[in-house]
Order: sequence, then structure tokens, then C-alpha cells
Amino acid sequence: MSSPTPQPFWTPDPATAAGSRVADFGRRFARHSGFARHRDDVDTTHDHTDYAALHRWSVTDLEGFWGAVWEYFEIDAATSYERVLAEETMPGARWFTGATLNYTQHALRNLSADRPAIIALDETGSGDKITGDRLRAQVASVAATLRELGVGKGDRVVGYLPNTPHAIVAFLAAASLGAVWSVCGQDYAPRAAADRFAQLEPTVLVAADGYLFNGTTHDRRDAALELVHALPGLKATLLVDHVGLPWPSPEPSPVPVVPWEDAVGRTEELHCTPVPFDHPLWVLFSSGTTGLPKGIVHGHGGVLLEHLKTLGLHSDLGPGDRLLWYTTTHWMMWNLAVSALLTGATTCTYDGSPAPHSRPDVLWELAARHRVTLFGTSPQYLLGMAKFGIDPAATHDLSAIRAIGCTGSALPASAYPWVRDHVGAHIQLASASGGTDIASGFAGSAGTTPVWAGELSAPNLGVALAAYDAEGRPLVDRVGELVVTRPMPSMPLYFWSDPDGTRYREAYFATYPGVWRHGDWITLTSHGSVIVHGRSDSTLNRNGVRLGSGDIHDVVERLPEITEALVIGAEEPDGGYWMPLFAVLADGAALDDALRERIREAVRTGVSPRHVPDEILTVPGIPHTRTGKKLEVPVKRLLQGAPVEQIVNPGAVDNPGLIDYFAALGAERRAARSAPAGEASRA
Repeated sequence: MSSPTPQPFWTPDPATAAGSRVADFGRRFARHSGFARHRDDVDTTHDHTDYAALHRWSVTDLEGFWGAVWEYFEIDAATSYERVLAEETMPGARWFTGATLNYTQHALRNLSADRPAIIALDETGSGDKITGDRLRAQVASVAATLRELGVGKGDRVVGYLPNTPHAIVAFLAAASLGAVWSVCGQDYAPRAAADRFAQLEPTVLVAADGYLFNGTTHDRRDAALELVHALPGLKATLLVDHVGLPWPSPEPSPVPVVPWEDAVGRTEELHCTPVPFDHPLWVLFSSGTTGLPKGIVHGHGGVLLEHLKTLGLHSDLGPGDRLLWYTTTHWMMWNLAVSALLTGATTCTYDGSPAPHSRPDVLWELAARHRVTLFGTSPQYLLGMAKFGIDPAATHDLSAIRAIGCTGSALPASAYPWVRDHVGAHIQLASASGGTDIASGFAGSAGTTPVWAGELSAPNLGVALAAYDAEGRPLVDRVGELVVTRPMPSMPLYFWSDPDGTRYREAYFATYPGVWRHGDWITLTSHGSVIVHGRSDSTLNRNGVRLGSGDIHDVVERLPEITEALVIGAEEPDGGYWMPLFAVLADGAALDDALRERIREAVRTGVSPRHVPDEILTVPGIPHTRTGKKLEVPVKRLLQGAPVEQIVNPGAVDNPGLIDYFAALGAERRAARSAPAGEASRA
């Protein structure tokens, strides 16, 4: 006997749902497409808020659906396409063959001349509005500067920048030329940034003097100069005066330096270069779990259509809307936030801590002041607001917010009542899950979908989502691997420096040939929702910012007191995220407070301050495969409570006794967490 369908935590107002863009899309294309055939009934009146029917059509008729997206958003191509999907293979699908277009042209075409296109915010509460006309002028000026510096179609431009309008302008200028963009935040150490950018052999680096975080101005002038020296092919550097620190640094730059104000202050006409649909737009980097981070290449056309679908249909963004999503420039949510411009909406940048000590509710304050309609954040932020007793609705007018987007990890059910009671009962809490790999989402919500607490409302349109068991059989109401069984336009074109595609195929298609395996555990429920259980690989995913464990191992293992280290990130049942570092000490070394601080400082300055471990623990050893690979995922699963026999064969481990050690360590920690406070403290 099947279980009854659970009642939704939240349902959209019927009139609001009917007026959403996703419902309008359904109305328009039901008349001349196969959409109606995918209703469970044959009622010819067609309920255009029937998301399940729309989704079935979107994944069974890929050409019809994506052709409809092209038509609905009136893609302005220099040359039109010959066929929507010329070759359906994974990898290697060929979309919109023959079409030429440009992302920047579409990002700027729907902006109002005198309304804000970008609102630049920071943790002090200040803001600067950049109108559509001003943004166009700045992009045209920087594009002309880049062109004079030798940047052309296919060249690479990279940014070492915080989340400010400078990053958006530089990206749009590079893309307008057909150049390829990549960016990372300045909390990355120069070496970590160089591990990414040096692979691209960039022509120009755009770097800021520093950034704000938690009341402190972080001087990154020397770090930027170190990065310049690590990129030998550079022709020039654009230096951004963001926090008011004077250039140049004491050591001279080996390449010409152009002040940002000179680059952006010219009067130029913008000319966007038409490029093929699959011409590279940007390179996003994987977390680099093993070896150097992988450069994931996405194309102009695939990103354009995917982001219009995600933001225009799922998020219901359009002219008059304002998006504020807390992100860094190296998280793919920055790329998605920039794409709000594609819909004609305003995007807000933010430089600083999401909850600085001096004003922990500053993001809510800014959202109220600037009438933000879509507020984006992470589970850790919402849980932190609840933990510290922040009550945003009591002190701020949040009536303009219609939805809160939340991604980066699984959002626990406990956060949903807090949003209802302390932000607004009218607000749709739209938990979403996706990845850098597709620069978008696999599952989330739409204006017509209900919300179940602790669950994502549905697979996204155009995403043929499934949960597979180890043999590749689809599962319902049971945990399985997140897979996508049919191609999406924003799947990577290729990996950088992977000429024969070997690394690309191994990353996604080795487990289930011809089917994308993403690396998440999910459940597809019988009522249509999606539950995300966490990563099935060893990527560290703190607050939505993913980083490879290898970066941390590298800096920690340089310390003479550390023989070997292992860091893992474990999702916890209450929605928390535990990131311990296990250290094997050298003979005679002791893990005292001084060594703990040296380890934290090594990670903070050598990798990222956002990935400093929660705890540092000594262990007798680190388990490896017989070929010497650290068993990161099995250790994580053991600490989470998975039975040994389900996750690792002790006979394949170099020191089987360590498996029992970590299993016992996990059991002890779970017992301590579940014990009453007095017993836990005595333990």
C-alpha cells in the first residue's frame, strides 16, 4: 500500500501562478506543440499551471521545447539555426547548428536606459546604481581597451576580483569580443588562482586592489602582483581601484598596467562579435579534488538559453525585478546572477560578509531598501539567522520579496517555518540544486509549483533527471545517484587542456555510459519532488563554494610537523556541515594550540579563509587504496554512519585497521551529539 502524498508546506496563489511567465510560456506553446499530449488527462481546456505536464513535454520533445525557449525569449541571432538538436549524444550533443549570436548583446539589449541595471552594494550599507546606458557605455569602453591590448576572438581574459560591477563590466566586454572569460575571488591565494588561470594562458588580467569582509579591508595588491608574475603570457593588467589603496605595489609589474578608470572612461560604440552557438563564453573551474582544477568550458548559446529558462521561467524574472544573491565571483551563482540582465531585471552585486559582526542583518536591510524581488542565499545563512535570533521582518519591510532562492547544499526542513514566520508567509522558499558543471540547476521550483519542506519542488524544465542504482536502474522514493539521461544545451563543450575528451568522459560518463552522473545522492519522490542528500564524491562544499580537498592537503602537508592530512566535508542531519581535518603527526610533534593555529593560518592564507577546518584531529594514519589514493569518500561515509560493508572492501585498503578506526570515531561523535547536554559534557 503506497503512502499518502504529503501536504505541501506552501502553495502558490492561483492568480499569481496563472500570471507567471512559466504559465504564459505553457499557454503560448500548448497551441502548437506536443505539450497537451503530456497531460495525464485529455481535457482540452489545458491547465497551463500544470508543471508536471510541461516538464514531461520538455524532456520528451527536446527540439520542440528548446525551440520554444528560443522563440519565447526572441533570440536575436546574426544567422539563424538549421536544426535545434542536430546530434543527440552525451557527450557531444550539437545544438542550434548554424546559429551565430553573442551573449553580451542579449545581456544589454533589454535594459532600460535610465533604470538601474546593476546596484553595487557592500557590507557598510552603501550602494551605487548603474543605469542601463551607463553599463553599455562602460562595456563599450573596456571592450575597446581590451581590443587595443591585443584581445580578440578566442583569447582569454581573467579576473582576480570581488563581487563588484567591475567584474560584470570586464566579463561583458570580453564576451562582446568573442574572448573567453574566467574569474576567481580575491580570497583565493595567488597560487590557487594561478593553478586555474595559468592553464588558460590569458592575454589580460583584471585585478582589484582589495575587498571588504567583516569590517576589514583586505589589501590584495601584492597578491595581484604575485599572480601577474605567475602568468607569463600576459600582455597587460587592468588594475581596479576598489578599496582606495594606491598602486603600484613596491615591486614593478612585468607587463603594462592600465588603470581601470582609463579603461572605462572612453567614449566608444559597442560592437558585439557574432560567434557560433557553441563558441566558448567562459571557463568555470572544478574544485580540483585530484590534480589541478578542471577548466569547464561553456558556450555562448547554451548559457544564454539555459539562463533565460532558469531565470525567466523558473525564477519569473523580468523588467522591474531586482535580484540580490549573495555569492563570490568564483561560485557559479555569480554567473547566474549576472544573467539576470538577460531578462531585463536588475542584478545587485555585494562585497563583504553576508553577516558582518557589526550588522548581521545587512543583507535584509539592503533587500528592503532596494525593493529586491528575488533574494538568494545558502542554507547555512538561513540556519545562522535562525540560530542567532535574527527577525528580519520585524525590522525591515520585505514585502517586495516574492521568493528566496537557496542553494549550495541541502536545505533542512527546519528552515522553512523560520522563513515563513520571520521573513514572510507570502514568500516562496525555492531550494535548488545544480552545479558548476552546467552553470545552472537540475531541480528547483517555479511560480506554479508547491513547496514541501526539506524538498526541491521538481526537476527543472529540460532536465531529464533520474535517480539510478548501481546497475543503472531508475529509482523512485529511494536514494540513488543523480543522473541526467538526455542532453542539456549548457552541458560543457569540453574541458580545457583535454583534447581527446578523456577527462570529460571520465568525470560524468564513466559510471553509466551515455548518461550524465553528477555526484549527488538524491531521491525522486512519487509526488514529483526531489530530495538532495549530499555529495557522493569528495568535493568540499562549504556555503555553496566548492573546493578540492587536494588544495588543503597541499598546504597543510608542507608543515614539518604534519606527515599526512585528510580533510572531508560531511553534511549532517540537522542541515549543518562538518569539515574536520585529520592529521598524522611527524615523530616528536604534538598537536597543541600553536600547531592548530599554524594549520589554520596555512589554509587561510594558502587556500581560502572560507575553508578553514572546523576541527583539527590527530589520527594514527590515513587509509589509501592499494595504489595510494586517499579514501576520502569512504571516510566521509563512515563518519556519517554508513555501514563498512556497504562502502569499502577492507581487502582493497592498504591498512584495513584504519577503516575500523574511522568507523568507531564516527560512532563516538554521533553518540556525543545525541546525548543529553550533561552526559555529552561528561563524555
